[in-house]
Amino acid sequence: MTAQNAIMSARRTSLLGAALVAIGPISMALYTPAMPALVAVFGTNEAAIKLTLTAYFAGFAVAQLICGPLSDAFGRKRATLAFLSLYLASSFLATFAPTVEFMVVARTLQGIGAAVGISVSRAIVRDQFTGQASARIMNAIAMMLALGPAVSPTIGGFVLELFSWREVFWCMVIYGAVLMVCVAVFQVETNPNPGLHHLNPGQLVTNYLTLLKDPRFLAPSILIGCGLGGLYALANVLPFVLMNNVGLSPSQFGLAMIIQSGSFIVGTIVTGRLLKVVEARRLVPVGMMLWVVSSTLMCVLSLTMEPTVATVMGPVALFVFALAFVLPASFTDSMAPFPNIAGAASAMTGFMQFGGGILAGLIVAALGDPLIGLATVLPLMPIAGILLHLHFRNRAVHFAPAE
Repeated sequence: MTAQNAIMSARRTSLLGAALVAIGPISMALYTPAMPALVAVFGTNEAAIKLTLTAYFAGFAVAQLICGPLSDAFGRKRATLAFLSLYLASSFLATFAPTVEFMVVARTLQGIGAAVGISVSRAIVRDQFTGQASARIMNAIAMMLALGPAVSPTIGGFVLELFSWREVFWCMVIYGAVLMVCVAVFQVETNPNPGLHHLNPGQLVTNYLTLLKDPRFLAPSILIGCGLGGLYALANVLPFVLMNNVGLSPSQFGLAMIIQSGSFIVGTIVTGRLLKVVEARRLVPVGMMLWVVSSTLMCVLSLTMEPTVATVMGPVALFVFALAFVLPASFTDSMAPFPNIAGAASAMTGFMQFGGGILAGLIVAALGDPLIGLATVLPLMPIAGILLHLHFRNRAVHFAPAE
């Protein structure tokens, strides 16, 4: 479908898509400044508190595989409202959590409810736009996808110091309620062929196997998974490194995270300007080269120098700046060949990026030292993504899809 016969304008699609995609990373990262404090609040240990974040990741990742096909079957709007209702209810539960076990359950349900944002935001773009028009919209959506976990710790840190950890969850309740109203009023159904056949178990398996066998899908999706997965894994590591190793307070931690958000904002602005004159795919190699530099710096500085805001956040800033160059073309290319299963393609991409975050978080937790994780696991993620991307891209050149 071309921009000329799109159901919603590019601007409305961008704004709705950005608001939807933000709910997942915001709900993940707004909470991170409170994690060290919750160790004392619930009378538990760091591992148990980290489990609340891992539970959110797990709910979010697995639900991606469900809400995508549901939006294919029942329509984007109905699926969005249903999952946002679960998000709102679970946010209330988390606000009044009396124990860490209760919080784990609430955060899992919250992750499931928030999962619809990423899946549907990409699907409504693919329903209406392709090519460079899609890439420009995806750039705007990508800004919120990575800006959410960058800005949210700053907000969460100030809310925590001014009020308490419960008010952090009230911020999520407010965002969820406002978003539901916006979806109900402004979102127009874009799914051209809804139908229950999309929920047939055999068809679901066939759809996902089709994607996982197709190097045209794997090349960009793995790059997204390792890039954004690394960003989400950072949310599990940076609060403990910056507050415990560097010695920042929650509000100082929030201010330090502005370095990350500011760098990504600059990256998306530069990318947006370049997309007016350069094809999106030509920006991907630039982003990958910058990833190699940032990964090298992250490893060397973490292993050889006493951690400071500069040594920790400098490589992180370069990493997210590079991420802005990689995402627009990767999002577009991961879905362009699959117009009939756009929801499933978006869902699988979301599963891979949050699955990458879960895997990296679990490995860092197993290491037991967040600083060692920052020096080893986090730099390896983008490098692995680049190598796998190049492998599957070469295979895609000779790939002949089954009719």
